[in-house]
Amino acid sequence: MKLCGIGDEAGQALDSQISAVKALGWRYLELRNVLVPGHPRANLHDLSPAAFDQVVERLKQSEIQVIGLGSTIMNWSKRLSDPWEITWSEVERSIPRMHRLGTRLIRIMSFKPDEDTVDLPVDVIRRVAEVTRRFQSEGLQVVHENCMNHGGMSPRHAVQLLDAIPDLAWVFDTANPVFNADRSRPKPWPQQDPWEFWMAVRDRVLHIHVKDARWNPARNDADYTWPGEGDGAVARILADAAHRGYSGGVSIEPHLVAVFHGPESAASDDALRLNFIEYGQRLERLMQSVGALPVG
Repeated sequence: MKLCGIGDEAGQALDSQISAVKALGWRYLELRNVLVPGHPRANLHDLSPAAFDQVVERLKQSEIQVIGLGSTIMNWSKRLSDPWEITWSEVERSIPRMHRLGTRLIRIMSFKPDEDTVDLPVDVIRRVAEVTRRFQSEGLQVVHENCMNHGGMSPRHAVQLLDAIPDLAWVFDTANPVFNADRSRPKPWPQQDPWEFWMAVRDRVLHIHVKDARWNPARNDADYTWPGEGDGAVARILADAAHRGYSGGVSIEPHLVAVFHGPESAASDDALRLNFIEYGQRLERLMQSVGALPVG
C-alpha cells in the first residue's frame, strides 16, 4: 500500500503539504487545493498556468510524487442541471496537467442529488460515462468517490453506476457512509454502513481515503475522530484490503482541525500540518496492529 494524504488537509500552502508528507517519510501527495506564492488558492485544475508551473517545479525539487488529483468534477457543489461546459472545461484542463505531473488517477463524483432523489438518473450515468471515456482516451483512470453525490446514495447506487460503466473505478472513503443516508431503503433513511459499502465496491477500489467519524444526532452532523476511533470500520476495511492484496493508495483526510470546504476552514497551516502528521502516525500504528503494514 502507498501511504499518502490529501494535501490541503496539511495546509493551504504547497510547501506545508510537502513538509507534512516528508515528515512522515512518505513519498506521495494527493493534490486537491493548492496555494503557491503570488497566486490565490485553487483546485489544481483551476490554478493559473504560472501557479501550476510553480507546483510542478516545487514537487520536482522535493522529489514528492503525485498519486492522484482530487478534482471538483461533478462534485457535491454541482447539480446535474448546471451547464455541461463547467464539467467539460474542468476535464480538459485536468488532462494536460495530469500528464505533466506523471499521475494517472483522478477523483470525480456524480453531482449532488435533489433532496428526494432515490433513483440514479440516466443522465448522470451518461455524463459520468462520457467523462470516464475522455480520460481513458488519454490513458488516465477515473475513480468515483462515495460522497454526497448520486453514486454515493447507497451501495446499490454505487454498484449500479459501476456496472453501467466498466472502465470506471472507485475511491472508497471510510467515513462518508457515517454521515450519508442510505437512499436505497425506505424513509426515514438510515445512515449507511461503511463495511456494507466497502464489501459492495471493494473489487473496483483503486484508492482509499481514510477519515473516521461518529454520527451526532444532536448536531445532525458527523464528529470526526482519529483513525480507528469512529464508526468508519477503518481497521476492518484496511485489514481486509491487505488480505486481498490491495496495493493502491491509502490517503489520509483527517477533517479534525478543519474541513476545507466548511466554515471553520481558516485554520493555520501550522495547526493543519501538525494534525496531519499525528494522524498519519496513528494510521501507521493502526495498520501495523491489523497486519496491513509491516512493523518497523
